[in-house]
Amino acid sequence: MKILVFDIGGTAIKYGICKNGHLEETKEYPTEAFRGGTHILNTICRLSEQYLPFDAIGISTAGQVNPDEGSIIYANSNIPDYTGTQFKKILQKLFHVPVAVENDVNSAALGEAVFGAGKGKNSFLCLTYGTGVGGAIIENKQVYHGSSFSAGEFGAIITHAEEKLSGTDPFDGCYERYASATALVKMVSTVDSSLTNGRQIFASLKRLEINEVINKWIDEIVLGLATLIHIFNPSCIVLGGGIMVQPYILERIHTRIPQMVMSSFTHVQISNAKLGNSAGLMGAYYLASQKL
Repeated sequence: MKILVFDIGGTAIKYGICKNGHLEETKEYPTEAFRGGTHILNTICRLSEQYLPFDAIGISTAGQVNPDEGSIIYANSNIPDYTGTQFKKILQKLFHVPVAVENDVNSAALGEAVFGAGKGKNSFLCLTYGTGVGGAIIENKQVYHGSSFSAGEFGAIITHAEEKLSGTDPFDGCYERYASATALVKMVSTVDSSLTNGRQIFASLKRLEINEVINKWIDEIVLGLATLIHIFNPSCIVLGGGIMVQPYILERIHTRIPQMVMSSFTHVQISNAKLGNSAGLMGAYYLASQKL
């Protein structure tokens, strides 16, 4: 079973062949997102032709996705005219194979659920911490999409009600404003403006004033996690995003969570993602394989 998989991001398109749950080769190609949705679709078609024959295509992509139609139902201005792009319709017509299309966070979560940190767990949440906070809900190896394919917007959890009530932006007072990697950099900048990324900040962990800011930021992360634990009662939560490679974060979360949730919820396993940059590709592979 030879499945061609793609992971479409704003900067690069990762792609390759996956057989029997193993990525055999992966490459990258510039997305050139500024050229818009039609350009990206044409790029996917052109790259696919190089791998003929194959049995199916799996696509993980930025933007909100209707997985039934295999189309983009919403994308912001980072990729102009991406909304409405019909991957499944066009690719199935060209290559006469099943095509699966899913949002990139959902795909990465599914990859972790089936092949990575969530393997063997039925009820599984995934959160990614970067510019914002992304999320996905997996139940029995299925993505929960909600009524309009938009479930898992964990970054919109209200954690600071006073800011929400007085704000005008949909994310005022919300989780990602306080728990994202962007939020950490902003918080640290009030103490030391020379520290402009996570690597620099954690290199200064032993500085008392920086340590205090980091701990405050991790408590913001824990606030959101405690809410999700009580709502979903998951067996496993996987944390992704480049900032999460810092061991101190997970150690602190493990200390704080039991203090923040009811004792009947403390069994939840919280771990880092294992698949790295291949998570989206593996999720796309799994979805495509289910169509065969």
